[in-house]
Amino acid sequence: MKKEMNYEIKNEFIKAKIRSFGAELNSLQKCGKDLEYIWQGDAKYWARHSPILFPIVGRLKEDSYFYKNQKYNMSQHGFARDKEFEIIEQKDDFLEFRLCSDEKSLEIYPFDFELYLSYKLEKSSLIISYKVKNKSDEKMLFSIGAHPAFNWSLEKDLKKEDYFLEFEVNNSKRYFLNELGLVYDSMDLEFEEKKLFLNEELFKNDALVFNDLNIKNLIFKNIKNENFIKLNFENFPYLGIWSKPSGAPFLCIEPWFGIADEDSSNQNLEEKKGIITLQKDEVFSCFYSIEV
Repeated sequence: MKKEMNYEIKNEFIKAKIRSFGAELNSLQKCGKDLEYIWQGDAKYWARHSPILFPIVGRLKEDSYFYKNQKYNMSQHGFARDKEFEIIEQKDDFLEFRLCSDEKSLEIYPFDFELYLSYKLEKSSLIISYKVKNKSDEKMLFSIGAHPAFNWSLEKDLKKEDYFLEFEVNNSKRYFLNELGLVYDSMDLEFEEKKLFLNEELFKNDALVFNDLNIKNLIFKNIKNENFIKLNFENFPYLGIWSKPSGAPFLCIEPWFGIADEDSSNQNLEEKKGIITLQKDEVFSCFYSIEV
C-alpha cells in the first residue's frame, strides 16, 4: 500500500498543504504568519479538513440508488474522500492529483472514470479545480462538490458571534435537511444588508442549503479586525454552509454541483436532482478559489 504524503505549495504570499489521501487540503496560511485558516480536524467534532464529495453530494435516500434496475449502496458524499490519490504533477505553486475507477469502486458505482483535483496558488488565492473524465462506453452520472472547513473563530480572542458571512444578494431561499440528511422543505431567508451573522443556533437543523446561481462568492469576516476568507464559486448551482451546533470550532462553506436526495426521491440515479450527465469520453471541469 502506498504511503500517504503531505505536500506543500508556496508562493510569496501564501502556502498550502495537501495530503495524497483524498487529495485533501489540510492547511492554508499567509507566509510569515501563524494564522491557520483551515480547520485542523478533531474527531471529537469532525476529523476531516476539506474533503472532495464524489460521485454524490450529500446523502442518498436509504443510502442507496438504482441504476438500470440494479440497486447500489453508497454512503454520504461518496467514496473519493477516502481514497489514496496519485500525484501526477508537482511544481512550487501547483499540484495535480488523479483518482481512477477500480474493481472496488465499480461494485458501488458502475462507471469508469478519471477524477483530477488540482491546487494552484495565484497571489493570495488558492484555486481548486476539479475535472471528471468519462472512461465508460456509455453515459456517466455523477455529482461533485467541495467541503472546506475553516477555523471559527480564526483567532483565540474572538467569539463565534463576532463573525458573519457577506453575500452579494439581500435574500435567498434556504432548503432544509431532515434528520436523515434529505431535503424536505424551504423558506425565504433575508440577510441584514447582505450579511448573515453567525451563531451556533443557525445550524441546529443541520446545514443551510442554497440553490441560487446569484450567489457567486461569499466572504467570511468578523467585526473586530480585517482578516477574511473569500470563496469565489461562480456557476456552482448549490451551496452548503455547515457547522455542528455543539461547540464545534469550524465553519464549512461548500460549493456543490449536486445535492442530497429529497425525501420524496424515487432513488433512480437518472432522475436524481442536480445529477450531471457525461457522454463517453466527455470531460466536466469546474473550479473555485479561496482568497485570504
